[in-house]
Amino acid sequence: MKLWHYALIVFLGGCCYGILSTFVKLAYAAGYTVSAVTGGQYLFGAVLAWLAALLTNKKRLTRKPIIKLLLSGIPFGLTGIFYYQALQTLNASLAIVFLFQFVWIGALLEWVFHKKKPTKSKLISIGLLLAGSVLAADLLFQDQMAVSWQGSLWGMLAAFTFSTFIFLSSTVERTAPPMLKSALISTGGVMTVFIVFPPTFLVDWDVFTGMIPYGLALGVFGVVLPPLLFSIGMPHVGSGLGTILTSSELPVVIILSSLVLGEAISFTQWIGVATILVGIASSNIRYDHLGKKWFKISKTLHR
Repeated sequence: MKLWHYALIVFLGGCCYGILSTFVKLAYAAGYTVSAVTGGQYLFGAVLAWLAALLTNKKRLTRKPIIKLLLSGIPFGLTGIFYYQALQTLNASLAIVFLFQFVWIGALLEWVFHKKKPTKSKLISIGLLLAGSVLAADLLFQDQMAVSWQGSLWGMLAAFTFSTFIFLSSTVERTAPPMLKSALISTGGVMTVFIVFPPTFLVDWDVFTGMIPYGLALGVFGVVLPPLLFSIGMPHVGSGLGTILTSSELPVVIILSSLVLGEAISFTQWIGVATILVGIASSNIRYDHLGKKWFKISKTLHR
């Protein structure tokens, strides 16, 4: 596959995360708690991932790569935990802006560990994405905004763990079968979540059966597909560009909130969505290359 194919795969992985909030809101509206929704998401996702891995994978891994992939699932599980903690004290719009800081943290991790300094196009993209996230979250036009240092800390921790998960997806066991890699990462994630949110919903038959449709949807789009798609695409695009492509999450959140939940979306928010998409597109433009090409064209025309 060509590089843009892998970029599209990572972009779709980010879109999967954008689908989650719609199902989470529907589950909350049905009366299910944070622990039941989070636990159900990771449990059903891990089960589905293992079913797919057992049916499609014939390769076996040794103990060392298995342990490494299980540990890689820890930041995967922590992201959901930290983000839900942030929502306890922060407005949802502000919480998602904090989470969106992963776009520059990912570039920083790549710079520190892989010695890849952010390019001009990448810095421009990050600026557009952060500006777009503020507009898309409608942060500038809210009269009252409660900000707590605890919620801010949880939000930044969620951004850091999400960036770490993306970084590990591009570096840990790059040659492992993607479906098996996804299953092991999701297992590490569900173990982490169950430590913080004990799976009490499993002993309540009514809650468990009622959670099945929400858990399956959240499991597919939040636990199975993102690690799978990132395992395929991230090793080729890198974690720096990968975090930028993953920001497709927020536009999908806004679009589905309007189409499925019937929420009113302001013109400013649509401008934010457009800004984010422009930021994602600009990350794939090599300004230095275009500049040199334009210089050559101009020089030829002036002869």
